[in-house]
Parts: sequence; structure tokens; C-alpha cells
Amino acid sequence: MSYDLDISSRIIEPAALTKFSRICCLRRILRRWAATQEVTITEQLNAGVRYLDLRIARKPNDSNPNRLYFHHGLYTHTDVETGLKRINAWAETHPKEVLILSLSHFLGFDKNIEAKLHIHLIQFIKDLFGAKLLPSTNTPTLKSCWDKGKNVLVSYDHSAFQQPAVWRKIPYFYGDSMDRDKNTSTLREALEKKRPSNYFYVCGLNLTLPHNISILKYVLRLCDNFPNVIRRSLRKLLLWVNQQHQKTPMNIVASDVVTREDFVQTIVKLNLQRAKTK
Repeated sequence: MSYDLDISSRIIEPAALTKFSRICCLRRILRRWAATQEVTITEQLNAGVRYLDLRIARKPNDSNPNRLYFHHGLYTHTDVETGLKRINAWAETHPKEVLILSLSHFLGFDKNIEAKLHIHLIQFIKDLFGAKLLPSTNTPTLKSCWDKGKNVLVSYDHSAFQQPAVWRKIPYFYGDSMDRDKNTSTLREALEKKRPSNYFYVCGLNLTLPHNISILKYVLRLCDNFPNVIRRSLRKLLLWVNQQHQKTPMNIVASDVVTREDFVQTIVKLNLQRAKTK
């Protein structure tokens, strides 16, 4: 949902910048480097994306006690319930397309209302997706999903609020660096040594900005932005994916700017290759 970041909102992360939220030009710079997707959620789904990383936050002092937003550095314009309704509308008209929604990074959930917010959100998910929701008690195959009319799987990254309607956290492996070679090295080690044998996991091709003063080397490039940086690296990252997949088949593959550089087509092709070998 980072295509929808609101520059009029306060800064939610990194923590070192939250006290400078009043500075408009800083919020604009942050948006350039936090907007890791370029098209709407519906356009992403139409392009072939089937896994969505959705980070959830509550705005302080919101007049609506249950209203939540997505976030990535800033809050989004769109609230969570509206965003999920758009996903549900797409799932309704594409019953054979299975979507995996990963809800995580819950911020602003004050202790006195945390349980209430989680309970409300999970109940909303259950009511919204209804019979389409795949319970975590199942071991799904595409055929079983199609036969039962279920095409939405929700992973909820909070151990205290697990229940059959939602799945536990899906491990997300990524390099945590802006260096492409370091990222692929870290991912290779994770795929070979840490990937679960009987559960979903994500291979994240995401480049990650530094968490220290080194971030200025990137964000002060006035004519650059994060999507441009990703586009310059994505083609070579996809070459690595093709090579690595022959050694260690991947499960979910995630990336920024997913509608660029034939990302979706590359992953779909790997799925077809894998299916032919079985």
C-alpha cells in the first residue's frame, strides 16, 4: 500500500525522524524513499501479484477508536477497512486466484486498547471475506481451494491473537541492505539453511535503506527516488532468482515496484517450470 502514502500525515518511522514530522519538505523526501510500489492495489492484483505485505497502524488521537491505516514511513490516505474491501471485491470476481495477505508491523496499538483493536480487525476480516477465507487448520492445495470456494489466506503476525481464521506469521527473508550482492548472499544462506520445510516463507528481493546516518547518502539525491534505485537493480536480482531457483526452489517471492522489469512474468514462469518437474 505504499503507493498511497500521505505526505500530510505525521512521520511514523524511522523513530529518529518522528520528532521532525512538522517539516513538510522532510515528509516529501521520506515519501520519495518510502513509496516502494507505484500502482494501486487493484492494478497490482491485475498484474499478477498474489502476496501482499500489509503493515498496520493506528493514528494517535483518531476520533474513530477502531480506524486503522496502512503505513511505511508515513500513514496512507486509505484506511485498512477500505483497502481490504478493495481486495475482497477483486477476490470475488477472481474465484480461482488465491491471495495471501500478510498483516504485520502493528504500530500505535496502545496497551489499553491493543486487544480491542486486534479483536475488531480479525472480526472484520472474518466478516468481510466470509466463506472465501481459508482457515489455518487446512493444508491447502489449489484444487482444494477451488473445490471449496476459498481464495483468501490471511497471515496475522501477532502470536497473542492466533485463531483458526488466520494463519501464523510467514517468515520473510531479506538482505537488509542496499547492496545487491550482499542481499543475494544473505538470501542464499537463508534459503539453504533457514527455510521451513512445511510452511510458507517469503524470499524478499527488497533493498533496504540504512538505519543510521548513511541514509543521507541516498535520500539527499534530489533527482532520485527509491523506485528508480530498485529498477536499476531488479533485472539482475531476477537473473539471480532464476539461477537460485534451480538449486533451491522458492516459495513466495516478493519485491518492490512489482509491475516493472517483468517481475511477475518471471515468477509465473518459475511456477510453470516447477509444475512440469513434478
